[in-house]
Amino acid sequence: MYEVSLEQVRTRWPVRKILYLTIKRLFDICVGVVGLIFALPIMLLVKISNICTGDFGPLFFKHKRIGKNGETIYLYKFRSMVVNAEELIKTFTPEQKAEFEQNYKLDHDFRITKVGKIIRKTSIDEVPQVLNILKGDMSVVGPRPLVEGEIEKYGKNKDKFLSVTPGLTGWWACNGRSCKSYKDRIKLELYYIDHMSLWLDIKILFKTVGAVIRGHGAK
Repeated sequence: MYEVSLEQVRTRWPVRKILYLTIKRLFDICVGVVGLIFALPIMLLVKISNICTGDFGPLFFKHKRIGKNGETIYLYKFRSMVVNAEELIKTFTPEQKAEFEQNYKLDHDFRITKVGKIIRKTSIDEVPQVLNILKGDMSVVGPRPLVEGEIEKYGKNKDKFLSVTPGLTGWWACNGRSCKSYKDRIKLELYYIDHMSLWLDIKILFKTVGAVIRGHGAK
């Protein structure tokens, strides 16, 4: 019987990992290029819809996030909130401030525009992130990128979280997303990092399509 030595196993794992990451990056580039082509008419539609509702602000919103290895990246999204959304945080009630500090979002956010409610519900607001994928800031599949201060919630697992490229969708995003508590989110994101594989990525993509169609977890 052919036996594999411990040394052989150790040398094979890096090769398998490099192969996986190479396939993952090639897939990201293909999805990014095709996604950008399909995104152009969506961009036009969202812009026209904004104008029709009296919203003449910018189409995109760049949100500062933490990327791989703790590097700062700017997440591209369709703007779904009023232009002065950041300033309006100062007007939050004590209850709203507590909710925002706990979850980094509000369940009933008065800053969201009419068009914003629709594009969030359908997850269309995430479409411009094909630009992040092409740049290499993000992958199609991976843990969602965090805002500053949020990473501290991961405690001793902070470095583990920052060791991988964040994604457009992930194990948390396709398993309830906003319906989950933040503690559950951490568990799901870390599960993905511990079990990263081509098979799991494919499973996440199929689950994401189903979640988007059902509108499950999107707010």
